[in-house]
Amino acid sequence: MKKILAVVLLVVILTISLPCSEARAAEGIIWQRSDVGIEGGEVRALAIDPRTPSTLYAGTNGGGVFKSMNGGETWSDANNGLTNLTVRTLAINPKTPSTLYAGTDGDGVFKSADGGASWSAVNTGLTSYRIPTLAIDPQEPDTLYAGVGGVSKSVNGGETWSVMNSGLTSLEVYTLAIDPQEPDTLYAGTYRGVSKSVDGGENWNAVNTGLADKKIQALAIDPQAPSTLYAGSWHGVFKSVDGGANWSTVNNGLPDDANVTTLAINPLTPAAVYAGTKNGGVFKSVNGGADWNAVNTGLAMTHVTTLAIDPTTPATLYAGTYGRGVSRSVDGGASWRAANTGMKVNRVNTLAVNPQTPLTLYAGTDGGGVFKSVDGGASWSAASTGLKVMRINTLVINPQTPSTLYAGTYGDGVFKSADGGVSWNAVNTGLTDDFITALAIDPQEPDTLYVGIGLWYSVFKSVNGGESWNAANSGLPYAQVNTLVIDPLTSGTLYAGTYYGVFKSVDGGVSWNAVNTGLTNDFITALAIDPQMPATLYAGTGVGVFKSVDGGENWIAANSGLTDTSVSTLAIDPQTPSTLYAGTGGGVFKSVNGGANWSELNNGLIDTNVSTLAIDPQTPSTLYAGTDGGKVFKGQRACSLFLPLISR
Repeated sequence: MKKILAVVLLVVILTISLPCSEARAAEGIIWQRSDVGIEGGEVRALAIDPRTPSTLYAGTNGGGVFKSMNGGETWSDANNGLTNLTVRTLAINPKTPSTLYAGTDGDGVFKSADGGASWSAVNTGLTSYRIPTLAIDPQEPDTLYAGVGGVSKSVNGGETWSVMNSGLTSLEVYTLAIDPQEPDTLYAGTYRGVSKSVDGGENWNAVNTGLADKKIQALAIDPQAPSTLYAGSWHGVFKSVDGGANWSTVNNGLPDDANVTTLAINPLTPAAVYAGTKNGGVFKSVNGGADWNAVNTGLAMTHVTTLAIDPTTPATLYAGTYGRGVSRSVDGGASWRAANTGMKVNRVNTLAVNPQTPLTLYAGTDGGGVFKSVDGGASWSAASTGLKVMRINTLVINPQTPSTLYAGTYGDGVFKSADGGVSWNAVNTGLTDDFITALAIDPQEPDTLYVGIGLWYSVFKSVNGGESWNAANSGLPYAQVNTLVIDPLTSGTLYAGTYYGVFKSVDGGVSWNAVNTGLTNDFITALAIDPQMPATLYAGTGVGVFKSVDGGENWIAANSGLTDTSVSTLAIDPQTPSTLYAGTGGGVFKSVNGGANWSELNNGLIDTNVSTLAIDPQTPSTLYAGTDGGKVFKGQRACSLFLPLISR
């Protein structure tokens, strides 16, 4: 019996641990999650359960609502019933904290009566469905207010709404605050200052005396002395001690350009006030705003969007950031640490593998910046120091010097790192726009790069590693360039995939010509070129894959077996180019005959909305997939070794 058990154990061990050889490799690939550390995202709102402060909620840009039941240590999504995952504001019923509301950017207000387990829309009577702010009456929590093209009020828990705009000087209401002792008194912050109502929103009056900057983004009321309130603006903080009748600037210690996005007051010691800023992190005052000091040690990002304080232990507070999720402090802001585990918000837009050391790879995300792995995706860490924005559309690596890489951003141009992502610097001289849609690097002359930019729908070229750029547009249409590929054997030949088809240049971008014959869809989302026979290339579109074998002159559909034709990305095996992969809204598909036939490749791929693919150039049976849901998967061939069971 012992011998039998030993042999069985040996079989199991061999089955699990023996490497895949080509002879034994199954055609299929098994995917496993490979994104530990790629967490966080743009957090728009935070709300704490007042009775159980270890329970809190985060409203995010693109990921919906996340819930934590352990003070931010771990998070899980709570989106059942939400039809819009851009959540701009959250509000909790203080008497029944399992009831909460979410204001979305386009689908109105949603209500949950079960702690976020399920949501339903409550929009009857709303005049707009873009909700930047919500506020609940602390004494009568079925009464709530929404900033929605003015102010709307509900007295029945959101079931119906009425417009309450009489006297408002601006309908662009960004923040609301209610007097906790006299809840018929409330304040609305707009880009024309502060308005006040003393009759539950029936009538409003401007209260702007002394308010030097009227672009108000945040309001906070002293819970013990509600005639004292603070307003955060594009240029610092203002304070009123007479219910808004008069304001004074309280900016000592704040930067001159302090753009204050959020305010929070310690409910037990209201002289302690926190200001979150767009460009300087968190500032704290312990004397009612008279003086401020930065409290950013350990803060993941200095673009702070929202703050929330534990009402029972106010030394504990949370900061939501523009791209790096939530940070938590337990010492009144003296130190912070990330609190993001499980918060997968950022779409993974791009993946890049180091061609010389393929265990090193990079992920560019839509809001969280760049992440780097040095262990084949087993773990990741942020690699965004120096980046001004965290929305990364594309990454490319210098194939000859892989410590040099480039990031194309949404809103701040091109950044370059010469130290493997440790630090980044902008390289935008000559670019006419900062919205980068595509990047390509010449594999033979890697100081030569091309970018597609958004606003002016152009291609620009650099021949000095991004130090300067010049337009390379002649012949291109007025259409966004979604993808660029370069002939690996002929440097001056490259292709641009646009909204109006494929364009080809044979003179390094000096001139372009359309090469669309046979394409039945001109919206090109992806291009891939055969590294050994570069006259063969593939185009991904919304209706599938097209193939050309004559440098783009003619195209034919190559979709047999492709059951989802919404192709977002393509990748070619560099060693066996007849093998290629397509990432779609329905997962990954593989072809082993140059696109003639495709088969689904989704075993283990629990998020099938694939946005990007990357192949290990040294072991092409290993590939990576990034998804719209903020996940990275690693795919490898599965092998099973079956040995005869020997009893003696």
